Amino acid sequence: MDDHAKLTRPDTLTLERLLPGPVERIWAYLTESGKRARWLAAGPMGLFTGGSVTLEFHHNDLSEPGDIAPERHADAEGAVLKGTVTRCEAPRLLAFTWGEGGSEVTFELTPEDDQVRLRVTHQRLSDSEKTSVATGWHTHLAILVAELNETTPPSFWALHTELEACYRKQLSMN
Repeated sequence: MDDHAKLTRPDTLTLERLLPGPVERIWAYLTESGKRARWLAAGPMGLFTGGSVTLEFHHNDLSEPGDIAPERHADAEGAVLKGTVTRCEAPRLLAFTWGEGGSEVTFELTPEDDQVRLRVTHQRLSDSEKTSVATGWHTHLAILVAELNETTPPSFWALHTELEACYRKQLSMN
């Protein structure tokens, strides 16, 4: 499975990963602040339609010492994103608005034998957001895969920088 984000509609990116199950384990990494902080962002989440979502990003905690954000991403550390849950069907589907830009992210979990297929769909993206969103999700998911497989995760900013150039080129061709 190619792990790069795909442009599935003009305003929608989709990524998939096959993760070690069971589905309840993956659901916990999406919904529990402490587990989510180990790959994405900490913060409370109301697990019901209309529930509030707060994501507190600490990318430096996901990076090796000395691996710091490039200047253009200096404001990412400590960023707080607010959203609202739009769908919650535990433990299979979670969707919420992503900040104030009007985009929405959906996580779908599908059991496959002893593994779980995670599909992340981020929709209603502007052209200027696509590279950043694709790069961010790809990087965060690489850290999640390592966490779940109990292997050493890639350093966030090193991988992010590498992927950003790739996605800039890939998405400009679409």
